[in-house]
Amino acid sequence: MSAIVPNDAPIIQLQQVTKRYGKGSAAMFALRGVDLQIAHGDFVAVMGPSGSGKSTCLNILGCLDTPTEGAYLFQGVAVGGLSRNQRALLRRYYLGFVFQGFNLLNRTSAQENVELPLVYRGIPAGQRHRLARQSLDAVGLAGWEHHTPGELSGGQQQRVAIARAMVTAPRVLFADEPTGNLDTERSREIMELLTDLNRNRGITIVMVTHELEMAAYAGRVVHFIDGRIAADKDSGEIV
Repeated sequence: MSAIVPNDAPIIQLQQVTKRYGKGSAAMFALRGVDLQIAHGDFVAVMGPSGSGKSTCLNILGCLDTPTEGAYLFQGVAVGGLSRNQRALLRRYYLGFVFQGFNLLNRTSAQENVELPLVYRGIPAGQRHRLARQSLDAVGLAGWEHHTPGELSGGQQQRVAIARAMVTAPRVLFADEPTGNLDTERSREIMELLTDLNRNRGITIVMVTHELEMAAYAGRVVHFIDGRIAADKDSGEIV
């Protein structure tokens, strides 16, 4: 895949995106003609009840799924025209992911977990070690490099997951319920960290959450209901 060059287009565009499972009378629509634009540097919270389509939308944006109909453009490039391998390269070089369950390797140190995306890129060991340490330092975990996930609190594990997501300097960070397994204080710490990455590093963030308090950290909230966008507002308008 040729390099995706930044331009004036929104970093993310969905044009009449539909996602359908099954056929005929058994068909189930997860998304129904969704139009969405996200600009470079936006911090967008995606909300909605279970089954509203928000997770399906995030999976399509993260190139983990494909639309049944409609178009997804990433920096003006039609993702639907990419091969499976090209979509994998887009994920590897341009996107970062943070999940509710942390998704860390349990018997592997924090530094080794953070280095994993760099291994896939073929980065030499010395450079991997340096970048991983820098990333852990940036999330406040300097000195914890050799601890395994079992030796870390939930908040620390999520910080490792964020360090892993940002070590490749992604254009977009997708966060799926990143505070779902954390208490209120740890949740606020994680949201402040994500806000810092957005404001000071210019990383575009798209976050699924069911918590209004966490959505308030975003600049914009997109609310899904029944596979459609029901509201798209500044976060200050809903909390």
